[in-house]
Amino acid sequence: MVITKNISLQTKGECDIIDITAPVQQQLSETNVKDGVAIVFITGSTAGVTTIENEPGLISDFKEMWERVIPKNLEYRHDRAWGEGNGFSHVRASLLGASLAVPFNKGKLALGTWQQIVVVDFDNRPRSRQVLLQIMGE
Repeated sequence: MVITKNISLQTKGECDIIDITAPVQQQLSETNVKDGVAIVFITGSTAGVTTIENEPGLISDFKEMWERVIPKNLEYRHDRAWGEGNGFSHVRASLLGASLAVPFNKGKLALGTWQQIVVVDFDNRPRSRQVLLQIMGE
């Protein structure tokens, strides 16, 4: 059985990190699927999905890491092509990835105690985002 759900978000951009664990669990709970896997997929090419401990110090470290690894102030060819100034956000999102597979048992996401599912919006402006959730199992 495959069930598809959608979660709508408003993001701020600039490495905005949004904890979507509760909405994903809520969507899962509304199904009759007890054991399986949930695929979490963010549409768009300037945001990604991962898990993290949603703790302020770690969130700051995570945001600072992106600036060290893929700085905003470099020249990106994408910016020359489109003039949007968000080339860095495309590169960051590509590295993080657009999807995440999360197993679940007895209707509960199999996450660690300090592990949350987050959307990271790297774009240089606010966005309306859609998270596609596919629940597969029995």
